[in-house]
Amino acid sequence: MISRTKVNIRQGSFHLLFWGWLLTVCSLSDWLLGKFTGYDHPYYVWFLVIPGAFVSMIYGFVTGRKAKVHTYADMLYMWTWIGFLIAATVLFIVQAKSMEAVTSYILLLAGFPTFLSGFIIRFRPLILGGICFWIVALLVHFVGPTLAPLGTPIAMLIGYLIPGYMLRNKVNHDKV
Repeated sequence: MISRTKVNIRQGSFHLLFWGWLLTVCSLSDWLLGKFTGYDHPYYVWFLVIPGAFVSMIYGFVTGRKAKVHTYADMLYMWTWIGFLIAATVLFIVQAKSMEAVTSYILLLAGFPTFLSGFIIRFRPLILGGICFWIVALLVHFVGPTLAPLGTPIAMLIGYLIPGYMLRNKVNHDKV
């Protein structure tokens, strides 16, 4: 059963890679459009997160139905990330009038499920990724809105993309 849990969570690398790339593209697009064009609403690229959430949920639902065994660790992992989704949604509603400050809060929130997921699957790069989110959240807070969008790609690289590729490329499932 423990081996099966490791395999199921390893397949979850899809979510780390999907969100890592989606948020990196949104962040860099927002920054580039705002810096180098006269476009008044560069933050509209963040609306790509909405269909991204549906893609992620559909993928999770389909792969979850295919799994023959559902363990406590699988459920804990899933509900950790669902809790993050709910908290992030509430944050966006509460901060709707002051979205320029939301980056550090989202990075702060994202650090927790990333950190906890690393402990659930006993995968140190994910634990370090969660810590990276917290450090970058502090940096973004003190750097200000001009360079804040550049903190997100850094956090995505260290927090999601590197651990996601490491999980996906793991050959020996027992080491996950």
